[in-house]
Amino acid sequence: MPSAHLTDRGVIRVTGEDARKFLDGLVTSDMDKVAVDRARYAALLTPQGKILVDFIVAEADGEQMGGGFVLDCPRALAPDLAKRLSTYKLRAKVSVEDLSDTLGVVAYWGGDRGGDGAGVLYPDPRHTQLGDRLVTDAARAPDLATATAEDWRAWRIALGIPHGGQDFAYGDAFPHEADMDQLGGVDFDKGCYIGQEVVSRMQHRGTARTRIVPVAFDGGFAAEEGSEVMAGDKVAGRIGSTAPGGRGLASVRLDRIEDALAAGAPVTAGGLPIRLVKPDWASFKAPGAE
Repeated sequence: MPSAHLTDRGVIRVTGEDARKFLDGLVTSDMDKVAVDRARYAALLTPQGKILVDFIVAEADGEQMGGGFVLDCPRALAPDLAKRLSTYKLRAKVSVEDLSDTLGVVAYWGGDRGGDGAGVLYPDPRHTQLGDRLVTDAARAPDLATATAEDWRAWRIALGIPHGGQDFAYGDAFPHEADMDQLGGVDFDKGCYIGQEVVSRMQHRGTARTRIVPVAFDGGFAAEEGSEVMAGDKVAGRIGSTAPGGRGLASVRLDRIEDALAAGAPVTAGGLPIRLVKPDWASFKAPGAE
């Protein structure tokens, strides 16, 4: 089974007797559903409902890691996430630590369960084919890799899974626009959390017109990342992360794509024709998808 050391990932640890309740009042996922070997995808939002940072929350086995929860998050945002969480502590009996210098993240995919148990091992909650992730000692994480982070990136893109900072901008995207509602990143029947009213309103009104969707380029070559997606003569979105073979992800206005196709207008990026590819996990309509 391939494995890759994800050097762009950081780790926040939250411990204390109030840790579960504390996180449940802040993040988009139901912390009651988090258990050892059962992680959840989640995010911390602005009061306006936009994603500040997304992460995977996993419970640490008391014997392995001393208990509490680890947040597998973008390393570049880990210091700010730890600071933000700490500002919400008030009288809660919790401790928040940025352990990104001492803990690393390894991804395993394409086979049976991965990892050697030395750390916090959990299935990636976003998609079964994403395999497992292991939070372990940073010094040993590189030795566990049998593939590269680029190999992992290509696998993720093939499954249509967005990546924050590449496929959507932090502080500028709603959870629906980053497909978090499709990938188990939002629990709509849980208690209050920051930004909940906006996210719930989008869910009930069905107002999410922008989505991240896999795209295919003819000829095996993708447009440059950041290229505008054109639906006829209208800008419909942008290309995010890309992979060899002419595959990539794009954040697009689905209504503009649909209008262009209905009018017989081309859909392009960087001057190259593209086609939407509907992933197996998507419940929304992807106009013209394969």
